[in-house]
Amino acid sequence: MGSITIHSIDGELKRRLDEEARRRNTSKNRLIKELLSRELGVAFEGHYSDDYGEFCGVWSVEERADFEKSQSENSEVDSEEWSF
Repeated sequence: MGSITIHSIDGELKRRLDEEARRRNTSKNRLIKELLSRELGVAFEGHYSDDYGEFCGVWSVEERADFEKSQSENSEVDSEEWSF
């Protein structure tokens, strides 16, 4: 399996990809793979891993804010712990 990077996507194309991905409720990565497969006549056999689906989007705004507040110390670096 390979990967590619596409550079310099113009504004209109980016907007249309964003819009189509939202419409299909999918990622832009998956959308582009589907579009390329269809255009080139290759069967697209991609599938979603739904291992964590039950956890996506289940926090309220308040719950997220509480979690981020409780984790704020984790973004601080204690320089004494990293000195040699």
